[in-house]
Amino acid sequence: MQEAVISPLPTWQNFYVIVGSSAAALTGLMFIVITLIAGFRGRRSGEAIAAFSTPNVVHFCAALFIAVTMAAPWQALWNTSFPLGMVGVAGMIYIIIIVRRTRRQNDYQPVMEDWIFHTILPLAAYTTLFVAAIVLPTYPVPTLFVIGAMTVLLIFIGIHNAWDNITYIVLSQIHQSEDEK
Repeated sequence: MQEAVISPLPTWQNFYVIVGSSAAALTGLMFIVITLIAGFRGRRSGEAIAAFSTPNVVHFCAALFIAVTMAAPWQALWNTSFPLGMVGVAGMIYIIIIVRRTRRQNDYQPVMEDWIFHTILPLAAYTTLFVAAIVLPTYPVPTLFVIGAMTVLLIFIGIHNAWDNITYIVLSQIHQSEDEK
């Protein structure tokens, strides 16, 4: 007779409902950010938006996808490893693309904080998520905490970067208005 194994995933349901809802709401707010960027009279390009704004939506959507994956009624814990691993791999590849876009755009010269929040931290989060997907079946309890932490980290990265975008735009617009006087 096969012994029933209790999945640890149901204990994470509330966490992922909160995280997923937050990620979805923040994704929607990014549309407002892009609308504000479109109304900005200063210099901007599609390359700068692709380098500094689009990644925020990707991080929020990755967090939403992770939340949906972790809240799904999987029959076995190991079933979550593949989609989580794919998010990790896709995220790592995407960060490489972001590095190229950031270097190619000419609207803004990134400083160390930008490199940390736009490339280093996201790369660390996606790489950790990939490794966590591999070890999840073997070490489920600590790995679930790591996955939760990386999901929240992606949301905080997106929030930080969106705030940076908005403050940069507002300050640039103020300086431009002062220069026109």
